[in-house]
Amino acid sequence: MTKVLFVCMGNICRSPSAEGVFRHMVEDSGLSGVIGVDSAGTHSFHIGEAPDARAQAAARKRGYEISDCMARQITPEDFREFDLILAMDWENLSALQQQCPKVYQHKLMLLMRFANEFEEATVPDPYYGGPEGFGKVLDYLEDACQGVLELVRKRALQYQAA
Repeated sequence: MTKVLFVCMGNICRSPSAEGVFRHMVEDSGLSGVIGVDSAGTHSFHIGEAPDARAQAAARKRGYEISDCMARQITPEDFREFDLILAMDWENLSALQQQCPKVYQHKLMLLMRFANEFEEATVPDPYYGGPEGFGKVLDYLEDACQGVLELVRKRALQYQAA
């Protein structure tokens, strides 16, 4: 199984939204049995909390359900367990790089590197803005997650063929 972890600061806005978008894409592709998805935060601010109500509302409008996501902080085991660890911005990528053992550093990347439509390097944090920010985040996530799916689909099919 290829496992993808999405990471933001508190794991209540961007990363659970990315988890929901990507999970939906994986299910639609019939790859639920070979691609795993989760999300985490670099900080412990919101451990055990559901995603921000604005993130849930924006996701629900587009057909994604993220209410079942519970905020958690990244663990040392995550660096070993996940194949791709995708940060939402430079600050969180830097935090991950500081925590990650050298042997797993190659798994760390910015999520937007997989985007095809948007040229932005990072997914902006919508937490302190209005509801429109959550829609913009979903635009970015849908684009980048499609690129991630293309990569992991190839990996999954290669593993199945082997």
